[in-house]
Amino acid sequence: MQNKVLIKLIIPEISSSFDVFIPVNELIWKIKRLLVKSVTDITHIPLNPDLTYELLNKDTGRVYQDNDAVIDTDIRNGSELFLIVQNIR
Repeated sequence: MQNKVLIKLIIPEISSSFDVFIPVNELIWKIKRLLVKSVTDITHIPLNPDLTYELLNKDTGRVYQDNDAVIDTDIRNGSELFLIVQNIR
């Protein structure tokens, strides 16, 4: 499992959390897309794939940029991340 990290994904929109393995060599935008689809499939509660979601670190408050690779961020085993809808103004 050297190429994956175990995170706790918290989704306030549906008041749920999940333990998820994510690959460290993928870009954040791909991870977000996969997480939205996976959560929708698991919970049968549709998250709108047309909305823009942000991945946010619970401890540091850092919002991850879409073109960052997971391995280049501070995401490690045990990280707690929020998946939230981006604020549109």
